[in-house]
Amino acid sequence: MPDRRNVLIGALDGEFLANPYPFYAGLRREAPVQPVELNGMETWLVTRYEDAYAALADRRLSKDPRRAEEALRRAGIIVGDDGRSVGFGPNMLMSDPPDHTRLRRLVLEAFAPRRVEAMRPRVQEIADDLVDAVAPSGRADLVEDYAFPLPMTVICELLGVPVGDRDDFRTWAAALLKSPGAPEARAVKVTGLRALQDYFAELVVRRRPDMRVDLPGEGQPDLVSALIAANDHGGRLDEGELIGMLTLLLVAGHETMVHLICNGMLALLEHPDQLELLRARPELLPGAIEEALRYDAPVQRATLRIATEDVVVGGVAVPAGSVVVVVIGSADRDPSRFVDPDRFDIQRADNPHLSFGHGIHFCLGAPLARIEGQIAIGTLLARLPGIVLDEGPGPLRWHGGFLRGPASLPVRFVARGGGPQGADRARRAKLAAGR
Repeated sequence: MPDRRNVLIGALDGEFLANPYPFYAGLRREAPVQPVELNGMETWLVTRYEDAYAALADRRLSKDPRRAEEALRRAGIIVGDDGRSVGFGPNMLMSDPPDHTRLRRLVLEAFAPRRVEAMRPRVQEIADDLVDAVAPSGRADLVEDYAFPLPMTVICELLGVPVGDRDDFRTWAAALLKSPGAPEARAVKVTGLRALQDYFAELVVRRRPDMRVDLPGEGQPDLVSALIAANDHGGRLDEGELIGMLTLLLVAGHETMVHLICNGMLALLEHPDQLELLRARPELLPGAIEEALRYDAPVQRATLRIATEDVVVGGVAVPAGSVVVVVIGSADRDPSRFVDPDRFDIQRADNPHLSFGHGIHFCLGAPLARIEGQIAIGTLLARLPGIVLDEGPGPLRWHGGFLRGPASLPVRFVARGGGPQGADRARRAKLAAGR
């Protein structure tokens, strides 16, 4: 079994951030289920696909942080006054049935596949506008110029919050997602959480007087209004849950997508044979997005679970009260489940990756993420000829923690004037709508 100290060293150095997959391979071989010290707290890592798949759906592994509140507070993971508050405040992600069922149902309609599919033309329009802005220059940072503003605009419009506040959202979300290692980092997390909670609390106060109180939640024009209606009519969620849900949806709705777009594009740019294949056969795009999700998962580690009783995971006894974390990035590279898992193959036929999770907490936004990913990457390849990495003076810098993605992604391409205007833009909109 690898020494716990070595596990920590490997998880924190720059080599790991640049490429964690050899480290994961070692864990799968030598100790696929083991306790390590993470953020000053003993945490059981689950790294093999079969074990991860089972653990994600095991009801004995609770998502309710109150089951380990004292340990989570010591580790700086619970930073709010409410024991349910892990990162975003009380929400469906960190709850068990029946609360999880009630909260998830409130937003299920907004992410129904038919409604998400109807958003294709608008997502395509946003992507085209962003490409129009960079096409004449021949250079771009895909993070700043494209991958951040695209999903942020989409989620702001879906929620019904001002897109003009996106820079504030980004600052607060980055603080909220910071690893809670040192006391200074925990203070930053608290600041981010309180700023977002204060923002949404004020927004709710402003929106309530203008709402159509006679409309049910599903008849409201946006998710903010629908959740306010759910709060006001029948008490289907309390004020803390209302703010927690809005915070979760905003942060999760854009941060993971930034990394999906950039990780996917980076994989294609580093595998030019796959990029050229995709250019030649754009019908492979849906499969390419699934392979990008598997090959370099935006969410490397699932959110924590707490064992409600002694549980055997992968043949290892995990004591009741233990914090358990499924390492999705490792499970999706497990050779016992995927043929040649370290190969990026956009035609991979058997690809049941776990990047959206599994079980009752399967990602609600998966249909929207798939559409955004397809449009975002497809538009870059269609409209920026000759796109390649713009090599800088040093290696790419990576975000660590439970999310993974480059901090910036400079590219260059053949500069072009203008954009898809008039009839061409109308044609693209029809294609995006599937007509």
